[in-house]
Amino acid sequence: MGIALADAAAEYGADVDLVLGPVNVRPRNNSVKIINVTTAESMAAECVSRFPDCNIAIFAAAVADFTPIEVQGKKIKKDKKEILLRLKPTRDIAETLGKTKSSSQIIVGFALETDNELDNAKAKLSGKNLDLIVLNSLKEEGAGFGHDTNKITIIDRNNNIDKFELKSKDEAAKDILDKVVSMIQ
Repeated sequence: MGIALADAAAEYGADVDLVLGPVNVRPRNNSVKIINVTTAESMAAECVSRFPDCNIAIFAAAVADFTPIEVQGKKIKKDKKEILLRLKPTRDIAETLGKTKSSSQIIVGFALETDNELDNAKAKLSGKNLDLIVLNSLKEEGAGFGHDTNKITIIDRNNNIDKFELKSKDEAAKDILDKVVSMIQ
């Protein structure tokens, strides 16, 4: 979804920096500047460093909510029957930047929900100081991860809700960007 958004934003004439985790898909538009990252922390650092010069930030990456406390640099051998994995919360990039955004910046977040979808998405919208949130549901067949299609609901800071049918991620990206553009005009 992030790559579809980057391509669509470039088509709309935006200068696009795409902070991109390990994926096997690349943007089609050659004007998209790609910043490759491999960890949630490196993604956060890149986003924080670029944010002051940004007019619109769209946080579409599905960054894990938790990160291992201790990271191994090599394979963990199966010499024990059990292993205890300790996790810490991952820094929430959208929340971090939502605290520092100026009145001229627009932040779009994503919410992948399984229960109380609208209520949870609305809570994220206000709690992270976002302007829009795009709700994805794991309950919708053909939506979210592993598909070329998505079914989204967009909620804005005024609690307006736009529901869209299942469509290609490229088309869904244009729906999101059209909503962002309508906020600027």
